[in-house]
Amino acid sequence: MANRKAEGWHGWDTYAPFYDWENARTLGRRDVAFWVQAVRNTRGAVLELGCGTGRLLTPIARSWLKPGAEPGRRLMGIDRSAPMLARARRRLARVPKAVRPSLLRGDVRTLPLRSRTLGTVVAAYGLLQSLLNDRDLEATLASAARVLRRGGLLGIDLVPDLPVWDEYSGRIPIRGQYAAGTTVTLVESVRQDRRRGLTIFDDQYVVRRGRTVRRHEFRLTFRTLPMAQILARIERAGFRVDAVHGSYAGGPWHPEADVWVVLARRR
Repeated sequence: MANRKAEGWHGWDTYAPFYDWENARTLGRRDVAFWVQAVRNTRGAVLELGCGTGRLLTPIARSWLKPGAEPGRRLMGIDRSAPMLARARRRLARVPKAVRPSLLRGDVRTLPLRSRTLGTVVAAYGLLQSLLNDRDLEATLASAARVLRRGGLLGIDLVPDLPVWDEYSGRIPIRGQYAAGTTVTLVESVRQDRRRGLTIFDDQYVVRRGRTVRRHEFRLTFRTLPMAQILARIERAGFRVDAVHGSYAGGPWHPEADVWVVLARRR
């Protein structure tokens, strides 16, 4: 790996071809219904931070075709990774134009949108954990607060168990068919920087097609804070925390919960 100062967006361009393949074998679609309903219960324009390949944007958009949906709503996604957005564009091309989301390439720390224009901002699947220091986290929350109207919803989803992952090297957590005649093996190493709260994944995807073997290496780094610190930062950014869930079914939060979901309103 190149010796450079890590930022949370590093690695995602290389990861893009494998994101949906891996996600289907880990998280799957178990968060989709929650976010579709959360957004449906709001009004006004919606922005997903770190929208990636459009995994959530697509079902949210399609839900707006159903009776009772607010007409003419705008749905947007922003991501820094051009390869991720390219995959999102291909996926969203199958969504009817009447509800098709628009995509922005940009930095979630400085959202390129006018102030007080959105009804909802969603940061799903640990997006905020890709912000590796307080400065970036606070800038992102402040940017979300700026673009939301008063009373607008901020929805956050965190992966809570990363700090307790065992450190290991060269483990194979996933392998399987990638496409016809092609298999993929994920070779993964994990280490913890406990002083800074970082979990670092050094991943290699080994792609085999016949006798051809290609290796794709990249690093993903995530920062996990205790829930009390997350809530304090959200409130300092100008939000009122409405709910904290420990499951996508709305179960109560506790430190060992499978997921940490926070719903807050712009004051």
